[in-house]
Amino acid sequence: MKLSQRVEQLPSQFFASLAGKVAAAIAEGRDIINLGQGNPDQPTPPHIIRALQESVENPVTHKYSPFRGTDELKQAAAAFYKREYDVDLDPDTEIAILFGSKIGLVELPLALMDKGELMLLPDPGYPDYLSSVPLADVTYDTFPLLEENDFLPDYTALTDEQKKLAKLLYLNYPNNPTGAVATKEFFEETVALARENEIGIIHDFAYGAIGFDDYQPVSFLQAEGAKDVGVELYTLSKTYNMAGWRVGFAAGNKDMIEAINILQDHLFVSLFPAIQKAAAEALSGDQSCVTSLVKLYEQRRNVLMEECKRIGWEVTAPKGSFFAWLPVPAAFTSEEFADYLLEEAKVAVAAGNGFGKTGEGYIRVGLLVEDERIREAIRRIEKLDLFQK
Repeated sequence: MKLSQRVEQLPSQFFASLAGKVAAAIAEGRDIINLGQGNPDQPTPPHIIRALQESVENPVTHKYSPFRGTDELKQAAAAFYKREYDVDLDPDTEIAILFGSKIGLVELPLALMDKGELMLLPDPGYPDYLSSVPLADVTYDTFPLLEENDFLPDYTALTDEQKKLAKLLYLNYPNNPTGAVATKEFFEETVALARENEIGIIHDFAYGAIGFDDYQPVSFLQAEGAKDVGVELYTLSKTYNMAGWRVGFAAGNKDMIEAINILQDHLFVSLFPAIQKAAAEALSGDQSCVTSLVKLYEQRRNVLMEECKRIGWEVTAPKGSFFAWLPVPAAFTSEEFADYLLEEAKVAVAAGNGFGKTGEGYIRVGLLVEDERIREAIRRIEKLDLFQK
């Protein structure tokens, strides 16, 4: 059967291609150290698992969920934002429950944009932002995230035409893939841009819990007036190691939240109620697991930075997320270097150009293996004699 143009125009799945290369190498019997993945390696905390186990025993959870999610989970999300960021949210009108934040990122253009309208996307950025372009039949421009600007956008570089036509603008801090972070002042600048040009802001806060060196990531919603112009998407995947559970939420502007809810009324009947119960426990229960997780990632980051510097690889330490953004030696493109490391060092990394053309010259490394595997990966790279000590 012929596929629709909409499906045929979807971009190739960058992460699926990367996973295929790694799987093929492992199938050959090679000991691959996979630093290219973005899949948390730690288990979901026991108290969250217990909440699911207890909830699934209750036959009430075997029925359909309320279309827009349970009140308990929405109230837990609102209380979480008040506790962590001192942001007030109405759980009924300013929170939408999502099957993970990825689906919300793809849904929003379908819910808010008309055919041919423009959205602005970061480059480098999460590749799946592009999925909504053919699905919603919209257009996009990118804005560069450059190292000399701390991987923050320079809004003065946007053209008058872009500002006039743009309906949505996507941001993501702490940033995937660069590990950069944003300040409240930057988000206030973003709110001003949005107000002046009637642009809706979508902030992907997937790594909102993961900041290093005593830095707590800033929520976009902490900026004055943020709820007037945008929403923030939060996922439990990273904060609580619940990537496979597929649960998150959008928070902020009530009109944008209502648009998500209306679209989802026609697509889903919300999440399995037992998962919503466990998610509420994650957000409301003991948070020491989050503190321990951030310490673990910071320790791994420190090991990676120490080892890179030991072999003469000049790198910048990420301030947040669980990724590091490392420069590629001048003799290679990003993709050539990633393939070279896989073939010669048996180390998998993500080529920077997979995140956009401005990602050329970098690779992304995940902090998702144990310290000793990170050390071993750098020892293998050291043997390639690429850097001056």
